[in-house]
Amino acid sequence: MAYRATGRRESEPITQELKVLLVEDSRTYALALSRRLETELQLPIVVCQSLNELHEVVTEDRAAFTLAVVDLNLPDAPRGEAIDFTVQRGIPTIVHTASFDIETRNRIMERDVIDYVPKDSAFTLETVVGTARRALGNRQTRILVVDDTSATRKLLAHMLKVQQYEVIEVASGDEALALLKDDPDIKLVVSDYYMPDMDGYELTRRIRREFASDRLRLIGVSSSSDRMVSVGFLKAGANDFISMPFIPEELQCRIASNVETLEQLEQLHSLASRDALTGLFNRRHFFANAGRLIEEAQAKKRKSAVAILDIDDFKQLNDSHGHDFGDRALANVARCLAQSVEGSGHLLARIGGEEFAILFPGVDAKAAMRLSDHIRLDVSHETLTVGGQQVTLTASIGVAEIDGAGNFDQQLIAADRALYAAKREGRNCVRLAG
Repeated sequence: MAYRATGRRESEPITQELKVLLVEDSRTYALALSRRLETELQLPIVVCQSLNELHEVVTEDRAAFTLAVVDLNLPDAPRGEAIDFTVQRGIPTIVHTASFDIETRNRIMERDVIDYVPKDSAFTLETVVGTARRALGNRQTRILVVDDTSATRKLLAHMLKVQQYEVIEVASGDEALALLKDDPDIKLVVSDYYMPDMDGYELTRRIRREFASDRLRLIGVSSSSDRMVSVGFLKAGANDFISMPFIPEELQCRIASNVETLEQLEQLHSLASRDALTGLFNRRHFFANAGRLIEEAQAKKRKSAVAILDIDDFKQLNDSHGHDFGDRALANVARCLAQSVEGSGHLLARIGGEEFAILFPGVDAKAAMRLSDHIRLDVSHETLTVGGQQVTLTASIGVAEIDGAGNFDQQLIAADRALYAAKREGRNCVRLAG
């Protein structure tokens, strides 16, 4: 832990690794919180106990801090001067404070801080750590703001950027639809109601025709006092609604809630599409996505190929060395296969037992045979130790070309027949379907 107390020697090195800055005058509280932050965030923590020490540390290493957790009141900074210091230097800041009331809240929210956490419960440490983790995670979330009024759009974008989100701004529904088509990384859309080309309801309906709620969240906003505006957004397919003028805490909580919901849905989809033992895609995911990839290749006038891979003598190895060995063998081969196809665009899955399937979209039989032989060779370098004995793993592979004739099931059967031909011809080889 990079715990830094008053009186740091000038000879101490300044690391280039990003760190979290904790400003807290209570040694006991600072020690407890810094340990929790370091454990949860896996980043070094630098602790300052005064504004004077904060000046020294940040002046020497101003670009090294990815986040600051700052006490509102310090002995030499009783009015939040430490917060002003970190915010003005562009360090994203979370405030924690021992005293809290409306006046304190207003003092804090005058600054561009991520959030504030009162030290008023047994869960304060967990809350600070959770807020810090969320702020760092927000940097992976891209939000699209749609509003034809520049001032409102820029205000909302600024508030979201303070929360560490990546924000894109557009002034119309047409621009929003075009951007969503080209940018699959956008996770959330915040749209105004009154816009000249299409209102927020119509934009919401058009978005929902293309993107389900488990892929893209949508929040409507409006300054209208008509309560039916929120109803209109929700009926059109929005996930939430926020009235303007914005209350920063409400905006923060509603955005965070929708982002967290989307993350939870993505985790559920991942669990449903992954094999528990190997972490590879499962049979259902393979068959659900193979057709689309083949069609995309065919639209470009390109053939595809599919390979079925089977670990040689797996039943015998399993019976001889036990099921734990079999699980290790499957995990090792899966890791090897994943490394072999990483970044290639090929679809890899465990489709049952010791069988794996690889779809090569846009790759003809000759190229697929060459790739499959490289994969076979990679697997043959895998060894496992059991009872002091080294056991070498090998695999047989059958390949079939997909040229648009016949359905995918028939081509899988052809690849399976080629696999059994490889088994008959001595194993640890690749054969092409005739």
